[in-house]
Order: sequence, then structure tokens, then C-alpha cells
Amino acid sequence: MSSEVVERYHSLLTDTTAAHAVEQMNAGLKKRKCFFGERPLCTVLRPNFYTPEQWAFLKFETEILLSAFQKAHDACMTNPEFRVQLDLEPYEEMLFNLDIGFEAPWTTSRLDSFFILENMSLKFVEYNAETPAGIAYDDAVADTFLELDVFKQFNEYYHTRTFPVRQGLYTSLAEAYRQWGGTNQPNIAIVDWSDVPTLNEHELCKQHFEAEGSAVVLADPRSLEYHSGRLFTQDGFPIDLIYKRVLSSELIERLGVENPIVNAVRDRKVCMSNAFSAKLMAKKASFSLLSDERNHSIFTAEELRVIEAHIPWTRKVSERTTHFHGRSIDLVPFIAENKDQLVLKPNDEYGGKGVILGWDATQEIWDETIKSALTNSYVVQERVEIAYDDYPSFIDGRVDISQRMVDADPFIFFGRTTSGCLTRLSSSSLLNVTAGGGSIVPSFIIYKRT
Repeated sequence: MSSEVVERYHSLLTDTTAAHAVEQMNAGLKKRKCFFGERPLCTVLRPNFYTPEQWAFLKFETEILLSAFQKAHDACMTNPEFRVQLDLEPYEEMLFNLDIGFEAPWTTSRLDSFFILENMSLKFVEYNAETPAGIAYDDAVADTFLELDVFKQFNEYYHTRTFPVRQGLYTSLAEAYRQWGGTNQPNIAIVDWSDVPTLNEHELCKQHFEAEGSAVVLADPRSLEYHSGRLFTQDGFPIDLIYKRVLSSELIERLGVENPIVNAVRDRKVCMSNAFSAKLMAKKASFSLLSDERNHSIFTAEELRVIEAHIPWTRKVSERTTHFHGRSIDLVPFIAENKDQLVLKPNDEYGGKGVILGWDATQEIWDETIKSALTNSYVVQERVEIAYDDYPSFIDGRVDISQRMVDADPFIFFGRTTSGCLTRLSSSSLLNVTAGGGSIVPSFIIYKRT
């Protein structure tokens, strides 16, 4: 976003107006259950802005990339030579082959990136294809900003537009249910463990789904029962559609493969989205599958252009030779010798768990992680340029404008259409709000008034 727009917004924040804005914002966030314990989900006083041209670029390039992920997914579903590159567990091989009954395994997903607006540099670092979080929070924080007096004053100079992403979520779930064979307004269970920190977001989704006409419950997987050809909660609520927020790996680890959810999905007695097979592209190794020269024959020239431009060089850690930007390398020695330009990531973790940033690690820790990566499932990824911008907060009675790391995480519906964008800020190297760091801000498309 141009400095003119940011400077205009910041000029409206005196110590007095900022104090009032914080009071308004915290009240709005509390009303919408956007707190983690005592900590508000948003801790800054400015949203993120995109010009129409910037948003169009993000949307266009993302949607081409999605077609490449779809081809990679399809190849993995039909060819074990591709699946082996993802280091699947035996139970995953079984679950991924269940008949899901609808067109795309992802009704909703999220691609996480760094988007440097000044030079339109866009680098994706992760695909949250299994259980993407943030949709309801994004709506709620956007609604909170719309109520702020300072934002209303800013709107005297600029038109702003945001995205009702919960509407896209419900529409996608309803379409999956229709394709599966459902003809009624579905009874929906939002399924996750009862002690996760994101229960407030599930409540926000529940409110929206109910407003759309569905009966909705929040359900812990341990509370579900499968009998008489239906899946039920313990108190007898019949479930037509599962909005799955529980991770497949945790579900199987705690309840085993023979559990009510798996059995009902296998018997086509309940529709579940996202499908188990959505996790194929949620593996960190999916980025290796796209960027590895061994697989380039399955993509079009345009898809390869976007992969080269926006997917950082990524390989599954193993003893092999490969290419690094056209140069042949011996992979393990290359990783050991170039830690300042590389990241090591566990293939099947989330929330930044186990990620080692080479430039922040000692050589000893880096070498030990390489050893672990050779016996466990890891990927190595090239360092990407981080996006930064100035954001205002209110500290000790004063406006404080400081630089924050900014990511851009477009929401995706049915694996092909981009609408809305989660934006997270942090002053640390890893962005993860639910883990207790950083801030979420809504993104608005901005038009200058004439």
C-alpha cells in the first residue's frame, strides 16, 4: 500500500484518539469473542490495505498456483510414485482413498505467503489444506474495525471493501453436501477437541451457520456415536455434515482408525469436509512435490512459471542429488553448508512446531536437525524475503508506530477460488497468533474517493 494511505491513517491517531480506538476495539473484540484468554486477537489500530491492482495480482497468481496443487493432488491419488514423496503414514493411505462423494477435497483452505507490495514479490511458504483457521476471526475483526470512529473518519478519504469469508465457507460446505447427495438443510457438527484455544472461532462459525438456517452443534470427536445408519452426538443430535476442524493425525492417534467418524464417512452416512485426502497437500512435502524438477512434466508452462516465481525451492531431506536453481547439488552437504539461506521443517507439524530457521540457529543445532531429518520426515526450504510494514499500537498512554512482520494468507474455496485474506503481524521470526504471539488484522481493498 502506498505511503500516502498509511500516513493518512496514522495522522488520525493522536494519543487521545488512539486511547478511544483501543477502548472501542477491545469492546468490539470482547463482544465477538475474539480474545485468547485475556489477550485480544488484534493489538494494533490499523487494518491491512490492498489497492485493487495488488489484490488482483494476489488473486490471479494464487489461482494459477491452485491448479498446480490440484494436479499434484490428483497425481498422488492415482500414482504411488508421487505419494511416496509425501511420506504418508499407513493409516493415511487408507483414509485418503475413501469415497468422499463431492468434487474437491478442500471446500476451504488457506495459502500462507509473504507479499511485498512495493515490488509485488509473492512467496508462499505453507498450504493449510486440511483444517484452515481464521475465517470467522477475520470477519469478526473486520466488523470491529468498521465500528471504530477513527476508521469511519478514514473512510471520508477512501472507500474500503472487505470480504464476508464466513459466507464463502458456508456456501462451500453446502455445495459439498449437495454434491454428496444431501437434499435437506444440513444438520452440521463443527468437530474439534473441546479444549482447543480456537473454540471461540467455532462459536462464531456456529452463529453464522445457524443464521443460514442449519441446526449446528460443537462436538468433541470423543462424544460422537455411530449407530442405526447415522452419526449422532451423545445427546442424540443427528449429523448430516461434519465441518472438520480436528486434525486427522490427532483424531487417529487418540481414537484409532476404527472410530465413529471414519466408519460413518466410509459408509457414506455422513458428509465430511474437508475430506481426509485434503491432507495430501497440507504436508510440507507438497511444496517439494511442486518445486522438484522430477515432477515438472505434470504441470503446464504457466503453472511452472508461477511455481518458479512463488514457491520457494523445497526438497524432502534425503541422501540424493538434485538441482538448486539449475545447478546440480549433493543435497545433504548443501544443506549443511548453507544454513543461513535455508529452513528445516517437519513434514507433518503445524503452528511453527519444530521449524528451525538456519540463520537463527547455531551450526551445532543445525547439524543435529539434519541428522534428525534423515531419519524422520523433514523438508528443507529456501529462505524467502519477509514483508514488513509500520503499524500503530497504544502503549503506556502513547501512540507507538513500529515495524511488524506481515504475512498474506488468502482463503481458498473449493481449491480454486480466492476470496478474503488472513493477515498476521509479528515482531518475531515465526507468525502464529494462536500460540500466543502476534496479531490478526483484517485486510481491506481501498479506493481513493474522487
